[in-house]
Amino acid sequence: MAYKISDACLNCGACDSECPAEAISEKDSARWIDAEKCLSCGACVAVCPSDAISEE
Repeated sequence: MAYKISDACLNCGACDSECPAEAISEKDSARWIDAEKCLSCGACVAVCPSDAISEE
């Protein structure tokens, strides 16, 4: 199951470099995860300083 980023996101970009599938990008001054690319590995969750990433 893919992960999603909540409104608690600080848009810091820490998750971008950790995503092996390059599924995270910036859109409208916020980060979002492309569910079709997401591998559900959890690498982004581990580095998110605001705990804004969770499983859908």
